[in-house]
Amino acid sequence: MDQMTGVLDMELIEKKGRTIANRAFFKGALKVMRPFYLEDNGHVCYYILNPGGGYLDGDRYHIRVSLKDQAQATLTTQSSTKVYKTPKDHAYQVTEVFLKDKSYLEFLPDPLIAYKDAKYKQKNVFHLDGSSALLYSDILTPGWSPEGEDFSYDTLQLINEVYVDEKLLLYDHVKLQPGKQDMNSLGFMEGTTHLGSMIVVGEQTTDELIDKIYESLCPSSDEYRMGISRLAVPGFTIRILSNNTQIIEQAFNKCHRLIRNEWFGNEPASLRKY
Repeated sequence: MDQMTGVLDMELIEKKGRTIANRAFFKGALKVMRPFYLEDNGHVCYYILNPGGGYLDGDRYHIRVSLKDQAQATLTTQSSTKVYKTPKDHAYQVTEVFLKDKSYLEFLPDPLIAYKDAKYKQKNVFHLDGSSALLYSDILTPGWSPEGEDFSYDTLQLINEVYVDEKLLLYDHVKLQPGKQDMNSLGFMEGTTHLGSMIVVGEQTTDELIDKIYESLCPSSDEYRMGISRLAVPGFTIRILSNNTQIIEQAFNKCHRLIRNEWFGNEPASLRKY
């Protein structure tokens, strides 16, 4: 493995009705804040920090998170992930997640902002026990450029792999290269600039929940376009195209609330970042 710019390794366990860290190791340009208990059900929230302020040329990051039986956690970032100009080598991040029996993880990073000439690759690998549950989302946005271009970054490549009981359930690969692709064409950004993705897996997922989410998110204006797809196991994926980060965030927040109400009978706590 290449020399790491930042490493984070966490193991969370359930103990006496609370989720706590059994192990929390970090070094380099990744840190994790102290735990926050924003709810009264033992569900814990951790914020990942990058003290360096952004991802630079040749940066390498590795995150590993394990939730043991019945642990429940939200993992998010303190602010958006900024990828700056990478003239020599792309920045790369690998995240591995392991969810054991009846555990539940919400992995909700802030938007990824790719600036002029940025090259960034990311791979997320989720390993779920059949009784565990996952809610993951990401938002890709173009950063400011001196020329005012919508797509001034070089490459964005994001891969998500989801395994349930060691069988591959989902392989999702997004690769955007504005210099080589017509970003406004069908199958790419289609006249928009921002892309939001959500992956939800959990045995509590019903057709009624998916229909309810579709009806609540179905656009009544041209602010965004969306699609929802059922998975081979209880779960679904969502794609949203828009020109505004907040529009996608609002749609995902609405989806998040519906899932929490359906699965746990409660509301997600505000992450209070703004």
